Amino acid sequence: MAGSAPHDGAVHDTILTPAARALLISARRAVLATVAPDGRPRLVPVCYALAAGEDTHGRLILYTPLDEKRKRVTDPHRLARVRNLIARPQVTLLVDRWDEDWRRLAWLRLEGAAVLLEPAGDARPEHAAAVAALRAKYPQYARQGLEARPVIRVAVSGVLGWQAPEERGGSDASEAAG
Repeated sequence: MAGSAPHDGAVHDTILTPAARALLISARRAVLATVAPDGRPRLVPVCYALAAGEDTHGRLILYTPLDEKRKRVTDPHRLARVRNLIARPQVTLLVDRWDEDWRRLAWLRLEGAAVLLEPAGDARPEHAAAVAALRAKYPQYARQGLEARPVIRVAVSGVLGWQAPEERGGSDASEAAG
């Protein structure tokens, strides 16, 4: 699904097939994995948007907001995911499509480096583009002050994906999905 690598090949690529790109664009959420100070993975579901183009190194760019939904802390800089990515910028995003019809299952695992884009300074133009992309994908953000809050930017360095073959059915599809 990502590049031409099969699921069992463990080859990472950043070239998305049309099916992988469609999944990445249409999925409504991802799970962001950071590494906590004690080395354990920390997972949190997030909204995200794909940047219109790649960065100067040809990498996909994803943005995830630190929005105004209720959190344990009010300062977004104090969120565990932010503290984690500042200490260890390597993150993973998992995007998936679940369906009772296992012939429609698919997932993408995107690995990359995350940084915090602040709304002021040199990052202002990219931050504004990220906010626009997030608002275009999620109408709920029209009423939130994203332009005043940091945004997480992930430069994708590797993608691994899997999609159930449409021609398979029955036990083959369930074994492949397991």
